[in-house]
Amino acid sequence: MDQKNSSLSPPASSYRARFHDPVVEGNASGELRLSCTLENKGSARWSANQNLLVQDDSQRDKPSIGPISLGYHIFDARTGALIMEADHTALINDLSPGEKFVVQGSIQLPLEEGDYRILVSPVHENVAWFSDHGSEFLLVDVSSTPSGIQVRRVFCTNRENRGNRRAWQLISRFFVYPLQTIHRYHSLIFSLVRRDISGRYRGSVGGILWTVMHPLLLMLAYYFVFAIVLRVRFATETSSGAFIFYFLCGMLPWLAFSEAIGRAPGVVSAHSGFVKRVVFPLEILPINLTLAGLVTQGIGLVIFLAALVVWGGGIPSTAALFPMIFLPQVMLTAGLCWFLAAVGVFFKDTNQIMGFVLTLWFFATPICYPASALPANWIWLFELNPMYTMVEAYRSIFLETSLPSARTLAALWAISLASFWAGYAIFYKTRRTFADLL
Repeated sequence: MDQKNSSLSPPASSYRARFHDPVVEGNASGELRLSCTLENKGSARWSANQNLLVQDDSQRDKPSIGPISLGYHIFDARTGALIMEADHTALINDLSPGEKFVVQGSIQLPLEEGDYRILVSPVHENVAWFSDHGSEFLLVDVSSTPSGIQVRRVFCTNRENRGNRRAWQLISRFFVYPLQTIHRYHSLIFSLVRRDISGRYRGSVGGILWTVMHPLLLMLAYYFVFAIVLRVRFATETSSGAFIFYFLCGMLPWLAFSEAIGRAPGVVSAHSGFVKRVVFPLEILPINLTLAGLVTQGIGLVIFLAALVVWGGGIPSTAALFPMIFLPQVMLTAGLCWFLAAVGVFFKDTNQIMGFVLTLWFFATPICYPASALPANWIWLFELNPMYTMVEAYRSIFLETSLPSARTLAALWAISLASFWAGYAIFYKTRRTFADLL
């Protein structure tokens, strides 16, 4: 551009275009052929070979810009990184505002196989891309394979709409991806859970019976210490028989939670073969831990309900609200498992630290003692513990035939939802670095 005219800057209204009837086809040599009708929607005349912004002395109210061509930016569809700028297609005719012209061009894609996104926009050569000034542009999504180019999608948009679309996509991904992952790989998840459960006690005399015996013996050990030796009692109940119901009820959510959380920091390292050698959905590994822990809880729940029927006067009607408490429990556990699984890859000591944390967490939760035993001035602090709320909610519906308060349920759901989606987001963002660290 001439130095004396370099200060001339076309108004943004000059950079307006519209695409009509775009057709994009690929061939086996990696070339895309584009055909479309391009309309000048701006305030300036487009020149095919003019090198600067000028004013026609006879028509000073009709500015002209040029040279104008059709430009192509090729991006990696997965990362959004710019790969290259392809050769431009020059206009062969001038185009006045409101006029249309059929443009045909070709784009040579990189030789590497993969998914690409091509941005097609008019270009004021050496000055500006129309797409950067609010004009409509064309996006073409393609896949490059050994057999040729597959055009997956062609659509028109602009920066504002694209920004809104990307924001909506990020929001929808944040909420949809965790559920979509679980649904897509549900068969593989259940297969891994079965293998996990059966593999724990393979070769032992008891075999699969240990799945029942382990939680039963664990609960009996705690019962002996707290009910028989320490004589802990709940509310106005004075018998050790009443204690067992309160204790078992409090242990139900803790069994599944502690088992999954305790194993989460080492789950990626334990499956390093999947990380390094195979294309594998790593996001399902923490879900595997969550569901395996629920198997243990399920066995404990059967034992507890059987005890209620035989010695506790039956199962109360408020037990029908169990799903309202169970679902946030699962989401809370899964979210923390995703988070700890990611942290465990970066900090190997997390696995050892969690043993101490879970012990402290257990005694900070009123499982083996009543909540009334806590210092009144510190209740607010203990209520920040989601497992405190969970245990109290379990006891409300199973033993006290009362409903948890709306405030309690709202807090439980809010914490669980935040844990679920934030945990997944952290795991999803960091998983690409796992192979380099293991």
